[in-house]
Amino acid sequence: MAAPAKIDPMGQFAIHPIGSDQLTASPFQFTNSSLWMMVVLAAVLLFMWGGLQRKLVPGRWQASVELLTGFVDNITRQSNGAEGRKYMPWVFTAFVFILLSNWIGAMPFGIVPGAHPFTVTSQFSVTGVMSVISFSIVLAVGFWKHGLHFFSLFVPKDAPLILKFFIAPVEFVSFMVRPFSLGLRPFVAMFAGHVLLEVFGNFIVQGLNAGMGGSALGWFIGVLCFVFVVGVNALELLVGGIQAYVFALLTALYINDAVNLH
Repeated sequence: MAAPAKIDPMGQFAIHPIGSDQLTASPFQFTNSSLWMMVVLAAVLLFMWGGLQRKLVPGRWQASVELLTGFVDNITRQSNGAEGRKYMPWVFTAFVFILLSNWIGAMPFGIVPGAHPFTVTSQFSVTGVMSVISFSIVLAVGFWKHGLHFFSLFVPKDAPLILKFFIAPVEFVSFMVRPFSLGLRPFVAMFAGHVLLEVFGNFIVQGLNAGMGGSALGWFIGVLCFVFVVGVNALELLVGGIQAYVFALLTALYINDAVNLH
């Protein structure tokens, strides 16, 4: 009798070179993470290409692109006013990249033999770099517009002098935590969701195997876990969109703080 397969929910997050299971000391390696980043990039370019047609009566593709750009433009305008258009390119890039990374990673490409989907936003190195870029823009805008007066962001203007000595360090620490929390949020959401899918996906297989072995309980557990996986997958798509929106919104709000020193 064959030994039951071991459940390894963390294996899906392993980064390895294409065609090999082991990383080497060379920095020039094309990994599964690199491959799926290129897949996301190709999807972004293909999607945006449809919006460059500029037809007087837009088709569905062009209308979708215009709707998405208008949605992100509305985020920047509500957060930064008319000046928000200056920061639209990065906010839009971050939103679309995270959105498509989350959604492509949730697609069932694994049913194709040899295809192993990889969600790049489940790696903190990816979302962390994006949050550092957002934070760098905030610092650059703040010091460019206000110089050293930018540090007044950490000191409430109307607070009593004695309280400023206590509030300023707290505000500074809170400000410095922003890039960490900004990148951690989408990473944790995708990481946790994919672990759940992997675990209950294995329960489906084990339940169906038990059912084919004559266990009615196995069939019940397999079907129940399948329904749960379908629900979690739908939730993953929703969470993927929400996390992209939250990242874009917080980036725009942080830039607004740097511009107006709120």
